[in-house]
Amino acid sequence: MDFRISDRTKTIIEMINEFVDKELIPLEVEFLNHDFKEMLPVIREKQGMVKKMELWAPNYPKELGGMGLDLVDHALVSEALGRSPLGHFVFWCQAPDAGNVEILHKFATAEQKKTYLEPLVRGDIRSCFAMTEVDMPGSNPVLLESTAVKDGNDYVINGHKWYTTAADGARFAIAMAVTNPEAPTYLQASMIIVPTDTPGFNLVRNIPVMGHSGSDYFSHGEILFQNCRVPQKNLLGPEGQGFVIAQERLGPGRIHHCMRWLGICNRAFDLLCRRANFRKISLDGKTLATRQTVQNWVAESAAEIQAARLMTLHAAWCIENIGLKESRDEVSMIKYVVANTMNRVVDRALQVHGGLGMTDDTVLAFFYRHERAARIYDGADEVHKTAVAKRILARYK
Repeated sequence: MDFRISDRTKTIIEMINEFVDKELIPLEVEFLNHDFKEMLPVIREKQGMVKKMELWAPNYPKELGGMGLDLVDHALVSEALGRSPLGHFVFWCQAPDAGNVEILHKFATAEQKKTYLEPLVRGDIRSCFAMTEVDMPGSNPVLLESTAVKDGNDYVINGHKWYTTAADGARFAIAMAVTNPEAPTYLQASMIIVPTDTPGFNLVRNIPVMGHSGSDYFSHGEILFQNCRVPQKNLLGPEGQGFVIAQERLGPGRIHHCMRWLGICNRAFDLLCRRANFRKISLDGKTLATRQTVQNWVAESAAEIQAARLMTLHAAWCIENIGLKESRDEVSMIKYVVANTMNRVVDRALQVHGGLGMTDDTVLAFFYRHERAARIYDGADEVHKTAVAKRILARYK
C-alpha cells in the first residue's frame, strides 16, 4: 500500500479542517442545546459556503455534482469531517444518504434517478433506509418480517421498522421487504423506494436514545408500514436482490463509518490532552497531565488511534484494488476494532473532564451517548468476530 497522499487531497483536507474549526465547532454549543430544526437556516448557510468552495458531496460521482473522490481519499475526508457531529451533514456525505446515493447510482432506473437521485445529491431532499426491524435481529439482514405483496401494478407493504435514521423530514425511504418468500434465503427480499408521504407510511416516533429523541436529520425513526401501496416501478434493482444490493451498500459504508469514528477519536484525544494540561489538581499547580494514569491513557490512545487508522485505510485500499468480496476480513476487522477504539478514547476523555464531561458543555457527552451504538449497528461486534474467525479457521483445515 502506498501511504503517499496526493497534493490535491492534502489541500482538500486542509480546507476541510479549517472550515470545521472556524465554522462548525463554534456551532456545537447551539447544536447540543437546541432542536436541530431550529439550526437548519444556519446549516443551509454553511452548506452554501461549502458549495462555493467546491467541496460539496465529496464521495458522489462528478457527473452527479459531487467531487468524485475514490474510497481512500474520501476516507481521509471523512476522518476530517468526523471531528464535529455537523461535519458530514454540512458537506453532504452523511449516512444514510451516502449509502442510498451509491445504490441509486448503481441500480436505479433513469426515471428513479431523475426523481430521487439527482435532487438527493443536490441537497434538495433527504432520504432514509428502512431495514432494521423491531422483532428481528438487525445483525442478520436476511431475517425480515416486512412483506411487499404484488397487487395489480403495485406493491402493498406491511411491516414494522425502527432505527430508520433521519426518517424525520426525509422525502423518501428505501425499504427492505420480502417479495419472494418461496425463493432461497438470500433471494427473498427486495428494495423498494417509498415516498414518505405515501398513505400507510407512518413515522410513529423519533426513538429516544439515552433520553434524547432528536429531530430532523439527527433522529432515529420507528416506522409502521400499514398497507402502504407504491407502484412496482419503485422496485430498486432486480426483484429478490435486496440482500445483494445491501452488501454493495454496507461494505464501503463501513469505511465511511470507521473513518468518521477516527475523526471522533481525534477530537476526543485533542480534548483529553488539552484538559489534562489545563486542569490543576493540587496547590502547587500540578495538572492531571503529571499523573501516570493519565499519561498511560494518552500513550495508549495515541497508539490505538494510529493502529485503527492504518487498518481502516488498508481496508479501503483493499476494496479499491482487490474488490469487496476479497476484502471481507479487513472490513469486518475494522468494524469492531475502530468502534471499540473510539469508545475507549471517548470514555478516557470524558473521565479526564470529570463532571464537565457529563454535561453538554462539551461534545464528549454527545459522542458518548450516540456512538456507543457503533458496536451494534452495521453488524454487532460479535457477529463480525465470528465471521472473521470462521473464515480464518477454514483456511487452516
